[in-house]
Amino acid sequence: MDATLIRRIAEDRAARRGVALVTALDDAATTALVATDGGDMGAALPAPVRDAALDAIRQDQATNVEAEGRRWFVNVFAPRPRLIVIGAVHIAQALAPMAAAVGYDMVVVDPRGAFLTPDRFPGVTARIAWPEDVLPEIGLDPASALLALTHDPKLDDPALTLALDAPLFYIGALGSTRTHAKRVARLEEAGFDAGRIARIHAPVGLAIGARTAPEIALSILSEVVAVRRLGSAEALRRRPPKG
Repeated sequence: MDATLIRRIAEDRAARRGVALVTALDDAATTALVATDGGDMGAALPAPVRDAALDAIRQDQATNVEAEGRRWFVNVFAPRPRLIVIGAVHIAQALAPMAAAVGYDMVVVDPRGAFLTPDRFPGVTARIAWPEDVLPEIGLDPASALLALTHDPKLDDPALTLALDAPLFYIGALGSTRTHAKRVARLEEAGFDAGRIARIHAPVGLAIGARTAPEIALSILSEVVAVRRLGSAEALRRRPPKG
C-alpha cells in the first residue's frame, strides 16, 4: 500500500477522523481513502462504492461492494465513539457504566468540582471547567455525541451553541417540552435558525416510560446508539398517547 495512504490513516486516527480504505479485489494496487470530511485520496471510485464506504464508516464495519462490474473491499478505521456529557448529575453517573459497556468513551464537563469527583465518576474523563472554555480543546468531532443534562442555561446553552456549529453525530438536551421551547427561543435570539436547532434531540431519549435516573440514562443511550447505527431514531421516539 502507498506509504502516503498509511501516513494519512495514522493522522486521521490520531485526529479522531473516520476513514475507509477501499481496495479493488481484482487489483490490489487500486486503492483509495474515503474520509467523512471529504478529504479523499487515491484512485477515483464509482459513486456507489464511495457511498458504501461512508456508510461503512458510520456503521464502523468492513464490507464488500460490487459496482460497475468490479468488486471492492472496504476496511474501516474509525475512532471509538464518545459521549461528551455536560453536567456531573445523577443521570450522568448512571450513564457512565452503560456507555462503557457498549464501547463508548465518556467525558464529563462541569465547573462544579464538588460534583465531578473520582468517587462519583470512576474511570471517566473529567474536565472541571466551563463548557465554552474546554469543549474546543476536547474536540466536537463526527464520532462524538454531546448531551446537555444540567437544566441550567448557564452550562447547557454555551455547550449547545458550540455543538450546533460542529459535525457531532448526535446532540441531546434534557428537559420537558416546555423547557425546550424556552431553550429554542434563546437559541433563536442567538441567531440559530429552526433547521440548525432541530438537530437537538429534546426531550432527549427514547419513549420507554423512563422515570428513574438509570432508566433515563438507558433511554438516552438507546437513542444515541440508534442515531449512530441507523442515522435516525425518529421512528423510535414516538410516544404513546396518554389515556
